[in-house]
Amino acid sequence: MAKNIVTTDSKLPPPPDIVDGHTLSMLVNNEPGVLMRICQVFARRAYNLDSVVVSRGRIPQLSRLTLGISGDPAGLEQIIKQCNKLIDVIHCYEHQEKNSVTRELALIKVLCAPSERSEILQIIKHFNCKTVDLTESSIIAMLHGDSEKINAAVHLLSKFEIIETVRTGKVVMARGEAST
Repeated sequence: MAKNIVTTDSKLPPPPDIVDGHTLSMLVNNEPGVLMRICQVFARRAYNLDSVVVSRGRIPQLSRLTLGISGDPAGLEQIIKQCNKLIDVIHCYEHQEKNSVTRELALIKVLCAPSERSEILQIIKHFNCKTVDLTESSIIAMLHGDSEKINAAVHLLSKFEIIETVRTGKVVMARGEAST
């Protein structure tokens, strides 16, 4: 039987700080293989793609790509520059909370006995969720908002048996007249 052995070596550098919750928006050509080339840029820099949302833009030849990412903060600026150099990328931009609106959509299916239903419905109402399916033994709630709101709702509902959770990933739009 193999065992995982963890050793500490004082010569090893400490692990890098992790950037969490950064959101990048890209306007890209709507062509096969574009997403793969972009993902390779992130993989080479040891960044994780936490969420990926792609949709066709107002111009059919272009797509809007929104990435939720985490990784070493020292490489973030370099990744943005590398993405902007890719032929199929029109522009790549990091969005800050203060200058953008970021939302997610989640569907949460909770197993519930009739005695638990009113408490679950109160939690759903508190988070302005919508009940999209209700059976004798389960409830599906649809929730939209920022990631923290969805995480908080999942946390409160986790005292019941969550059967399934599906999240869309972040979508982002610049505030005011600025373009995304």
